[in-house]
Amino acid sequence: MSENQLLDNPLLDFSGLPKFDRVKAEHVTPAVDYLLSQGRELLETLSTSSIAPTWQNFAYPLEDFEEKLSRAWSQVSHMNSVVNSPELREAYNDNLSKLTAFYADLSQDERLYKKFRDLKSSPEYSQLNTAQKKIIENELRDFRLGGAELPDAEKARFKVIQEELSSLSAKFEENLLDTTNDFSLILKDASNLQGIPADVLQAAADAAKEEGKSGYKFTLHFPSYMPVLQYADNRDLRATLYRAYATRASEFGKPEWDNTSLIKDILKLKQESAKLLGFNNYAEVSLSTKMAGKPAEVTDFLDTLGKRAKPFALRDMQELKEYAANKLGLRELEAWDIAYASEKLREEKYAFSDQEVKQYFPESQVLHGLFKVTETIFGVHVKKSQAPVWHADASFYEITDHQGKLVGQFYLDLYARNNKRGGAWMDEAITRRKKIDGLETPVAFLTCNFSPPVGGKPALFTHDEVNTMFHEFGHGLHHLLTKVDEYGVSGIKGVEWDAVELPSQFMENFCWEWEVLRHMTKHVETGAQLPRELFDKMVAAKNFQAGMQTMRQIEFSLFDIRLHGDFDPNGPETALDLIEQVRDEVAVVRPPKWNRFPNNFSHIFAGGYAAGYYSYKWAEVLSADAYSLFEENGVLSQETGQRFWSEILAQGGSRPALDSFIAFRGREPSIDALLRHNGMTN
Repeated sequence: MSENQLLDNPLLDFSGLPKFDRVKAEHVTPAVDYLLSQGRELLETLSTSSIAPTWQNFAYPLEDFEEKLSRAWSQVSHMNSVVNSPELREAYNDNLSKLTAFYADLSQDERLYKKFRDLKSSPEYSQLNTAQKKIIENELRDFRLGGAELPDAEKARFKVIQEELSSLSAKFEENLLDTTNDFSLILKDASNLQGIPADVLQAAADAAKEEGKSGYKFTLHFPSYMPVLQYADNRDLRATLYRAYATRASEFGKPEWDNTSLIKDILKLKQESAKLLGFNNYAEVSLSTKMAGKPAEVTDFLDTLGKRAKPFALRDMQELKEYAANKLGLRELEAWDIAYASEKLREEKYAFSDQEVKQYFPESQVLHGLFKVTETIFGVHVKKSQAPVWHADASFYEITDHQGKLVGQFYLDLYARNNKRGGAWMDEAITRRKKIDGLETPVAFLTCNFSPPVGGKPALFTHDEVNTMFHEFGHGLHHLLTKVDEYGVSGIKGVEWDAVELPSQFMENFCWEWEVLRHMTKHVETGAQLPRELFDKMVAAKNFQAGMQTMRQIEFSLFDIRLHGDFDPNGPETALDLIEQVRDEVAVVRPPKWNRFPNNFSHIFAGGYAAGYYSYKWAEVLSADAYSLFEENGVLSQETGQRFWSEILAQGGSRPALDSFIAFRGREPSIDALLRHNGMTN
């Protein structure tokens, strides 16, 4: 690769925002090879230097290189998730293995490990700022967890394990994406589609038309799948889609997309890596970097929450069964009936439907309301801007302070489509840090999978989708409103995984405030604001089946922590056996035996939530308790907002999350606010 070609590679241009209008799959390998070559030279220079390590001559150059590599790879990873193609997938997988090997070597380099130990014991250490000290502490911990203290033979094995885990996790996600994309059901006419909302039918008709077919095309992408489960009167149709969704990436589909063996292999490798590091199991490894220090703390938390929630869950389920039998003629409530019967029951109890509410939430109004909350409590301004994007659906925004100074920027990609992985997430594009030539402004990716505009109307969001939008924006604010200048603990970096959901779940609370919601609603046909009467019904229904939903999350969390704890992946029991055991203990809604939930549980097998799924509930405790201070001082209190910014968002990972929470709330967190918010108090 010539120097001119390297200079022309958009992935190596760090002068500003990503050049998404120029990035192609062919750019990935040359950019990664070049950066890794530069990295190896730097590591060799630093590790062999005879000069005593300081922050400026040792730690900062490492951070500077890590930022460049991370920034380039974040573009590749993001595009692989949102505009996946065979060429991009191949480039991603080929280079993922190189990156994994590089980081495995780095984390095991005894010379670098010693340099960090020397830096910590040097006179300079006491003069460093809090963020710099925290980075050094984190580095020392990560070297130990990376195998730096292992004998050479075990180091080599540990490195192989990390490379294999990286590859298997990527394959797990690909299988799930391919299975989801592969399924479609085209119905020739609307005779079996009663109950399904008109906008969903229009989207299904448009999808069929795009393929040159007549009729209605339904898929397993959530905006298509969920309305069928929730509204379709045709029980067989609900059952067909439910079975396809619940058996994704399993033995019931194409063998090459079956995740069953991957689950076993991933668990075996994680257990082996934990044993090499001297831990009893992988759960202990995972929790060594989290607020909850030991698996017993997690199970105690889940047990305590479960005992408080289960009576409410049982009451929810009994009510649903009686309603389904008496009003819907469903004597046996099957898994594909739950969402349908629940929606009917909610409509009857509270006299409104999700579809009715949805008409008041066009995209532009939701974003206006979201930005207004942000502007009010944090004293910033959000406005649309321009930047190259990867797809016509994506847009770009910037946040400025009250003086007009740029604080951060973010991309929005809101609609579901083929070749885009499901779910919603925030990721880092550029991280705030102080450089020699100035301050780097943070940039975030915010991605959702909502229904796109249909029939010439704007995109309409359900209230659940509005919650999701606020949730992901909370993650974005955590990244964008940091005031930490050191890369390694700026924004969400260095934040304990079980606290990283605090700002996101905190932001969801505003979706239930009239003072907020009335500014973000406008009926798509009439332009009318959401009626207060309808809002009151929504609030009354807010905790509808909260007990069932809580027990479902506890089920997933217990499965995860036990799977990575005492479960023996080399034994006769399978992950499927384990989840059935967990369901015996806690499940209120029991799925059919052929449900293959573990095969599509990408959070723990392809994401960062292994032995950490409990963190959604853990952080929900933190967020509910944090929000209670706003309830006390005024939900749009700028004074409280500024305190949340300075003590939580601004701090990033520069200090323990518990310290940040106490600094904001004035005490340790309590479970009571969560139970109260969920209506689970007697």
